[in-house]
Order: sequence, then structure tokens, then C-alpha cells
Amino acid sequence: MRAHRVVLAALFALTAASAAEAQATFDTPNRAPPGSAMQMKSSFSPVVRRAAPAVVNISSKRVVRQQVDPFWSLFGAGVPQSRVAQSLGSGVIVRADGVIVTNNHVVEGGQEITVALSDRREFPARILLADPRTDLAILKIDVPAGERLAVLPMDDSGDTQVGDLVLAIGDPFGVGQTVTNGIVSALNRTTDPTGEAGSAYIQTDAAINPGNSGGALVDMDGDLIGVNSFILSRSGSSSGVGFAIPAAVVRRVVETAVGGGRTVVRPWLGARTQSVTGEIARSLGLPLPQGALVADIWPNGPAARAGLRQGDVVLQADGKPVIDAAGLNYAIGTHRPGDTVPLLVRCADGRDQALTLRAEGPPATPAKDERTLIGRHPFDGATVVNLSPAVADELGIDTFVRPGVMVTGLKQGFAQNVGLRRGDIIRAVNGVTIANVRDLAAALTAQPRAWQVTIERNGQQVTATFRA
Repeated sequence: MRAHRVVLAALFALTAASAAEAQATFDTPNRAPPGSAMQMKSSFSPVVRRAAPAVVNISSKRVVRQQVDPFWSLFGAGVPQSRVAQSLGSGVIVRADGVIVTNNHVVEGGQEITVALSDRREFPARILLADPRTDLAILKIDVPAGERLAVLPMDDSGDTQVGDLVLAIGDPFGVGQTVTNGIVSALNRTTDPTGEAGSAYIQTDAAINPGNSGGALVDMDGDLIGVNSFILSRSGSSSGVGFAIPAAVVRRVVETAVGGGRTVVRPWLGARTQSVTGEIARSLGLPLPQGALVADIWPNGPAARAGLRQGDVVLQADGKPVIDAAGLNYAIGTHRPGDTVPLLVRCADGRDQALTLRAEGPPATPAKDERTLIGRHPFDGATVVNLSPAVADELGIDTFVRPGVMVTGLKQGFAQNVGLRRGDIIRAVNGVTIANVRDLAAALTAQPRAWQVTIERNGQQVTATFRA
């Protein structure tokens, strides 16, 4: 009996120590590897209990028209049929009054969006803001008066490090809320080698599968550090390479939506940059192939006013090293317009210089002037806009593109039939240079027997002639 009491006492002592250690994980980050067998047996359940109630299931339905097999049209049964397409995903409650963040691709085109809470209650949701550029959408559900929903706090401090333990919480394959664990595999991953997109993801090996999109990536404090977005996989299932949108980006989109904004204004560097390679580093006398080399400056833009010059290399932003061009654009883009951003620059003459950049959105000059063109001409059914850095940023293309008129949409009409595409830039019509939408509208008032059209597509100009 005495031996049993000694064993029980030891177990109680170990349990108390384990509880103290679990509490300590919320108070002070502990990045030391496990030091005992007891620590190896520690559970993630305290983190899950804190985070899971704020993770929701999202279903989105839309009606699509589908053409039947052409064979049946021979018998008069070729009328397109309607069917209901449904997508499933996850979301995170970020405000107690029912504001939820998810991936844009989960709800894009959705005509009926339903949010299911962790307690299985369901609510219809509406979209406050959809931002395809970041693949984030902000939803709102109306909860009963006086009720405050569980919220997952965001940690955008930038303290996340490679190797940190993380949990992915979502609804993979629609089986119900599921938790997987892993580590932060990498930071500031980009899928755009040019760095123009300014997207930098958290990479994790926590299992993420279809349905996890829009779910939470949480740290060991139970805070949201990212929104799970996509995976790289040859099979379509998790291969241990998943990507999450960082909390700093999520917070900016949420703030815009809650503030009534319809579009996210991303601060713009006003400079075209390229990542420093080993060869560039050697030529400039840099010890490491890191930084962003300034290749071009937009006149009177933020970079120009801050004092950046062509040939400079940005080494630091916000006191943190700039690894590549994408990292610099990301650091600028996560600021709010009006913020000041300290930069450390290696000048072309070899001096290091501290500069201060004021964050601001890209200029919207000339005005967008969006129009859908109708009439007996090659652009019938095309939606066109004036190009500006703001429009280019909104479309996710090079903000240094030459001004002109871009096709952004196509409805049924002559333009679609002749092969015009979204993204085409109209450069000339019947020998008249097209600088803006007004020029194009004026050129289309003529009624010639033939139309000679010059467009720019993928950097190449093509001229074609169409009969009226």
C-alpha cells in the first residue's frame, strides 16, 4: 500500500509539472527540444481547446449551365442543362460579431454560402470583401443578439520561425473538423519568381487536404499565424508541402472589409526590383546573394521620393533582412497607407544609407473609365479599362506596363468570336494610336469597310484586319 502511495504521489507530481509546462507554453515561447520522456508525451489538446471553436466549415453553392453531349442535339435535346456546383472549405472567426475569413476560391461565384460553427449551428453568410489577389474573402454572419462567438486572435508580430510547431485546423474532404500537426518548414515562400506579386507564404508540413482551404494555421499559443490556402502535390492530397497566407496579410484584408472598403489598397514601392543573385552580389561586393536590386524607378513615386536610385540594393526593410525582391514587396505591402518604412540601402557607389519610405497605394492616373463596348466593330462585347499602376496592381500584372487600353472582360459578341482575349492591350485602330478609352470610343464611331487592329499580347504586338 505504501508503495502504491509513493507511485501515486510521483504521478501527481509529474501531472502537476506537466500542467505547469503546458501553462508555460502560453506564457513564454519555448523553442527548446523535448528534454524528457514526459515532455515527449505532452499533448496539443490545450491549444486545440483554445483554437478549434473559432474554426468553421463553409459550403458554397452556385448554379452552372452545362452543355449536353452534342449527339443529343441531333434529336432536339441539346438545350444546356442547369446543375448545382458545390465547394467545401473552412474559415476562421476573427471577430466575435460574426466576421469570418476564408479563401476567396472557396466562395468565388457562390450564390448561397452557409457557415457551420463548431457546435453544428448553421448560418447564411454574405461576402463583405473578396480579394482574388491574396485569395482571401471576408464573410459576415448574423448571430443572435448579445451572443459573442469564439474568436481566434491573430499573431502578426513576425516572431514565427522555421521549425516552430504548428497545428492546421479545418474540414478536409468534408469529414468534419480535423487537427493535424507539423512545423513551419519555411517562411516568405513565393510562387512568383519575379517578385512582382509580393506574395510570401508560410510553408508547413502539417497535413493539408482539399477542404482545409481557409482553415487556421495556429502556433503553440493558440494564435492564428496563417490561413491555409493551397498545397503542392502530384496526387492532389497532402505531400507535406502546404502554404498559408500570413496573419499580417490577413489582418490588412480584414481591416479593409470591416472599415467598409471594397478593395484592398496595397502600398506600392514604386520601383521595379530584381533579386540579388550570386553573380550580382560578386559584382557589387556584397558578402551574400541577398537583397533587392533597383532596376527602374517610377517618376515621383514612393521610392523616388524616399531617395532610392537605379542600381541601389535594398538590404533591410523594417529592420529585417531583405532576402529577395518578393520579400521587399511583401514587407512594403503589409503596411497601411501612410506608414513609414525604414530601409537600409547599399548605394551604387558602395555606401550604406538609411532611407525612409512612405507607404502609399499605386497612382490611379489616368482614371479607370471602364466601359463595355457594343456595336458593329471588332470590340463588340469587350469590357475595357485605362491602364494605370493602380489598375495593373488590381489585375496582378506588371505595374510598370506602358499606358494603354486593356481588355478585362468578354461577353457574347464579335470580340469573342474574333479571338480577342482578356489581358490584350489595344494599341491602334485603323492607324490611330489608342492611348485611352476615349480614343478607342472615338475611333469606333467610324464605319469603315475593314478594321485594322493592333493589339499587344504577352509582350508582342499583332496586327489583324477584319471585314465590317
